[in-house]
Amino acid sequence: MKTTILYASTHGTTQKVAEYIAKKLDNSSVQLLNMKKQNKPDITDCETVILGCSIHAGNIQSVIKKYFKKNRELLLSKNIALFLCCMNESERETQFNNVFPLWLRNTSICNITPGGEFLFEEMNFIEKAIVRKVSKIDRTDSRIDYSEIERLVFEINKHCNISN
Repeated sequence: MKTTILYASTHGTTQKVAEYIAKKLDNSSVQLLNMKKQNKPDITDCETVILGCSIHAGNIQSVIKKYFKKNRELLLSKNIALFLCCMNESERETQFNNVFPLWLRNTSICNITPGGEFLFEEMNFIEKAIVRKVSKIDRTDSRIDYSEIERLVFEINKHCNISN
């Protein structure tokens, strides 16, 4: 069974989560595709698609948003799982529901918001200033919930009969 993880990462956290999922699936047919480098992936021959992105000021990466809008019918024919990296714990569910359309959320095997990171070394001056002002954080801070990622992997394995 071929699995493709489509993701877009602004500072590297979503890529880290995608790579962790791929490693945990322990399946030689897992393909990782960074949508910022390959924005027209061919997923016709895969059975499972995991879509991952991060949210910044209420928006996800446009390449992901455009992809699921243009490929609705194709995605509906696949096993789908979704993840959104997000630092605002109190708004995770709301933000998830705002960025992923209902048809995609309802089709998904598993939806998670595994937290996120503020990676100051990857941010520009303006991004750092915004994070400092809004979040009151002035240094790199990681809040990735690996148990949520493990839950996604478990659900995919269970639903798709992938053996670890």
